Amino acid sequence: MAPETDNAKSAGPITVAIVEDNGPMRDTLMQLIQDTPDMKCLGVCDTAAKALKQIPKLAPEVVIMDIRLPDRSGIECTARLKALLPETQILIYTVNEDNDQIFEALKAGASGYLLKSAAPAEIRESIIDIKLGGAPMSSEIARKVVQSFRQPEVVKNPELDQLTRREEEILALLAQGYVAKEIAQRLYLSYATVRTHLHHIYEKLHVSTKTEAVVKYLK
Repeated sequence: MAPETDNAKSAGPITVAIVEDNGPMRDTLMQLIQDTPDMKCLGVCDTAAKALKQIPKLAPEVVIMDIRLPDRSGIECTARLKALLPETQILIYTVNEDNDQIFEALKAGASGYLLKSAAPAEIRESIIDIKLGGAPMSSEIARKVVQSFRQPEVVKNPELDQLTRREEEILALLAQGYVAKEIAQRLYLSYATVRTHLHHIYEKLHVSTKTEAVVKYLK
């Protein structure tokens, strides 16, 4: 008997989950996958919250991710899903080529992107490509990815080394303009806990205000 090949080991339909808030578009994608013999749709979600709750249980091989969701960014959802499912390939699904957003999504863990104007054959090809290790994207985006690896290393403020991972996470959100209550909601922490972390951050950085802490973080 001939030895089993890698293709034989991976035989079976490609499992896919869809995260898309547009109902007709979501139904069209689901029907397309269901009508493809070598693909199987495990589930569909219309919000990031549902995706983060349901998709880790389904563990699909590919996730088609809308970049703009009603409750939070598809970029944030991508980063959190990749942390939970490192082997799952995420294909960003976007209405136009917003290069900066797509690039941020790739940095968050996506492996490629697909325009919503794509024909059914192109959608199928992109799913197969990303499942087999490919990275469907335009040459412009690919160039930005390469350039990101060539950027000079940033010298980190030594005071920031004193911060815990959670404190750095809170300070990064602070630098993005979020206030303590919003940070608490995003990180699923109590407001009091965030305030305690902020107090420790200010002590370690030898500052007394949010602005001073952010300036030190960004330098």
